Amino acid sequence: MRIIHMAAALALLTLLGASSAFAATLVVLNKSEASASLLDPKTGREIARLPVGVGPHEAATSPDGNLVVVCNYGTRTPGSSLTVLDMNKQAAVKTIDLSVYHRPHGIVFLNDGKRVVVTAEAEKKLIVVNIETGEVEEAIDTDQEVSHMVALTRNQRLAFVANIRSGSVSVIDLSKGELRKVISTGEGAEGVLAHPTRSEVWVTNREANTVSIISTNTLDVVDTLETGRFPIRVAITPNGDHALVSCARSGDVWVYDTDTRDVVATIQMDVQALTEEERQQRLFGDQFDESPVPVGILIEPNGKRAYVANTNADIVTVLDLERWRVAGRLRAGKEPDGMAWVE
Repeated sequence: MRIIHMAAALALLTLLGASSAFAATLVVLNKSEASASLLDPKTGREIARLPVGVGPHEAATSPDGNLVVVCNYGTRTPGSSLTVLDMNKQAAVKTIDLSVYHRPHGIVFLNDGKRVVVTAEAEKKLIVVNIETGEVEEAIDTDQEVSHMVALTRNQRLAFVANIRSGSVSVIDLSKGELRKVISTGEGAEGVLAHPTRSEVWVTNREANTVSIISTNTLDVVDTLETGRFPIRVAITPNGDHALVSCARSGDVWVYDTDTRDVVATIQMDVQALTEEERQQRLFGDQFDESPVPVGILIEPNGKRAYVANTNADIVTVLDLERWRVAGRLRAGKEPDGMAWVE
């Protein structure tokens, strides 16, 4: 595979970001280092590296942009905590012990800015955690195995939880605190995201190599799309026009027109994976051969660029969403995955 020289890539990234009018921070979670890297997306410079819990996987930014909350998933020993990062202080300011709830993973802030919804994978629950008090206010059954990621509708009345082992999505009514429906999507249902402008939810089924589209009105699967191998996350541009799906085993990102649902681009990560010896030291590192394993995807609020965490290359690949091509590379720590945006 072709490797872009780091200095040249960062120079290119700087040029691309030179016209940007906002100051922003890209937060990248480093799964193998129990840390979060704060990166300047214009220059690629690491502003700070903050300690979090073991095995950080996903993060969410508060509505006011002051806080980022990190799920400490653990490694072979299940994690059971959240780390709160103060972005103004650039410091980890609080650890929330989830007590009997383990393997926190998917996380979304509620609009009040005080609470987050988090999947507790080991207990098959979706929990509501008060960030200010540190209390788990609710724990709602998903009734499915390995409840991994969560997405909320725009009005935040419904939560959609993807369940890997069950190949399904649990629909939870947050206003009533109860399970409303379980929808079969496909084997290995994992990534899930609500469309920003339409009444639909996109779900990646990693073992089936498909994406399911669920109507939030009828709570039924209305379409199924073919993908690359091992589709693991989905991100949708702010205007709702395009969906990006990271495919961990085939090492690429598939881009769909959300209106026609046609594939409009397939972007290879085109970066060298770690050596076989290095991969063996990673959790699931032997499952993906020489793929750089694109996992987490984050799209800038202006919709011009996306960031793709390549966990088996220790690189975040930057995509130009106007030309559908690789625009640069960023380095954080070991095994980058979940990301958050702050501005």
